[in-house]
Amino acid sequence: MIKRIFFALTFIFPILLAQAQGLTADDIARLQMVSSVDISEDGLMAAYTLMAPADPYKENKPASYHLYLYNLKTKEALPFFTRGSARNVEFRPGHNSVTFLARMDGDEVASLYEVSLSGGEAQKVFAFETSISQYQWSADGRKLAFIAGEPKEKTEEEVKLPYEPILYEQNLTYSRAYIMHWDKKEPMAVDVAGDFHDIQWNPDGLRLAIAVAPTPLIDDYYMKQRIFIIEADDQSQLKEVRHSGKLGKMGWSPDGERLAFIGGADIHDPIAGRLFLVSAKGGEPRLLEPGFEGMFDDFEWVDDGTLQFVASEGVSSTLGTIKVDGSHLKRMKNTGKLNFTSFERAGNGNVILTANTPQFLDEAFLLPLDMEEPQRITNSNPWLADKELGRQETVTYKARDGMELQGILIHPLNEEKDKAYPLITVVHGGPESHYDNGWLTYYSTVGQMGAAKGYRVFYPNYRGSTGRGLEFAMSSQGDLAGKEFDDIVDGVDYLVNKGLVDKDKVGVTGGSYGGYATGWMATRYTDKFAAGVMFVGISDNISKWGTSDIPEELYLVHARKRVWEDYDFFLKRSPIYYAGQCETPLLIMAGAEDTRVDPSQSMELYRHIKTRTDTPVSLVLYPGEGHGNRNASARLDYTQRQMGWFDKYLMEEGARP
Repeated sequence: MIKRIFFALTFIFPILLAQAQGLTADDIARLQMVSSVDISEDGLMAAYTLMAPADPYKENKPASYHLYLYNLKTKEALPFFTRGSARNVEFRPGHNSVTFLARMDGDEVASLYEVSLSGGEAQKVFAFETSISQYQWSADGRKLAFIAGEPKEKTEEEVKLPYEPILYEQNLTYSRAYIMHWDKKEPMAVDVAGDFHDIQWNPDGLRLAIAVAPTPLIDDYYMKQRIFIIEADDQSQLKEVRHSGKLGKMGWSPDGERLAFIGGADIHDPIAGRLFLVSAKGGEPRLLEPGFEGMFDDFEWVDDGTLQFVASEGVSSTLGTIKVDGSHLKRMKNTGKLNFTSFERAGNGNVILTANTPQFLDEAFLLPLDMEEPQRITNSNPWLADKELGRQETVTYKARDGMELQGILIHPLNEEKDKAYPLITVVHGGPESHYDNGWLTYYSTVGQMGAAKGYRVFYPNYRGSTGRGLEFAMSSQGDLAGKEFDDIVDGVDYLVNKGLVDKDKVGVTGGSYGGYATGWMATRYTDKFAAGVMFVGISDNISKWGTSDIPEELYLVHARKRVWEDYDFFLKRSPIYYAGQCETPLLIMAGAEDTRVDPSQSMELYRHIKTRTDTPVSLVLYPGEGHGNRNASARLDYTQRQMGWFDKYLMEEGARP
């Protein structure tokens, strides 16, 4: 008997050891990452916020954001504010301090806090009637521009009923912009109608650029924002930037004569990913590098004639510079190793960045002016060094119509040569999004968790994805669930034909538009997929239009025609249309408070499959969650259910999901 036990353990122990070395659901729940960075004007101090998740077994709440300061001379990082969440961190010009927004115990609203670089307790230095959502100091640190909810007028109610109805899309709360001389502490509202989303001081401290949508509706935020340039003390002089399309970051040149911004090429561009310049007098902006086959993610001014940028190109990330006339686009050497996500530049040329790789999440990196490669300065998850990760690589394949496509493939731990493994296909949302060859493992995206359990994990960048220029990003418009989703199937077939994947054990998952793809694969392409996990996904394009908060965005950058112009098209491009043939076991999960994709979309597909087939189907709704889970316990619950479902139907016969 002892010999038998020993013999069994010699086989079991290596398996347990291999699994212990990989990432688990509990590991994913405790991952930390650098979420934002800033650098002082003299380039000697850097600030960053560290996202610290709550313990999901104790608190179902969102992550906290702790503030740290890094001294570039001593190369030491010190925790500066960890008793709450800090956001919008800025070094205050002309002052030896850093400021941030926080809502501490006892605060009724999010307020402005300041702490000396010499140390000490953070002090609340300004509170408005409503929460401040964004702010910026003038170049001398003496004026403050900020955005906050418009205070509601106090009116006496004639009748007070013992309940309060929801007035749908009525009595909207507008975000307004305010200007304040710090010494006076008397905020003056910017006299421009609309809902404010950005405000940027000109270096002269006399003018501002503002980004305004006509209403607080999310559709207007996406599709109807406009840029105006105003005089701080004479707001009657309003200059409009004649741009139509999605908007991103804005920033003034050092001399204040030009404004750069990231935006859509036109109203039909699905992303704000093109770089524009416009005069301080407003007018028609100029698109830099129109043929750029990538997307601009972030930028900073180097001098009056040069911009530094971070861009996505294919599945790689680029740090480079470009002249204001659109010439001399130069990429920095050896930056393909890092997937950059944001950066800030100091006056002395030092740069602080956030970046990730297949081995770690976003960390802070320093790029001094005299160096060619960024130097890592944070290590938020040192325990990751003790974890074994699956090999990750870029794959290129051709769709059935010959279009060349890219994706990322993560291989299982202890991979055996020439073995066909179960596959989990992870589809990104948008579809105006893409996967870079960086860190790809989060609570809903499987990644290295799947690799630890013996799966290959595939992340396809189907047509309509970003990072490959305007034409590619628009190539799926007007063809919902058409060639874009065929591309995903073609990617799976490519991996099967190479002998990497067991064709009978293919799973699919994704959220939002990726959830739509998951529903489509489980119904229209049910013969190809043995399991699916659909998250906040679309199942009925007709009812989705009427229940979503972005119907205009759907029309302008996706469908390119109205629902009522072709009901038959929208119905036949919906998973419910094919639900009667579904043979793919499907787990459907959604946020109960989702306004982007109403949870009724999940209910519809669940009911269709439940009624019309005998296929296993399960529906889980998360209370208090919207378009994706924010809270720690809800995230861990999602991760465990997702992996359990795939294990049951792709890996372990008879396993309990």
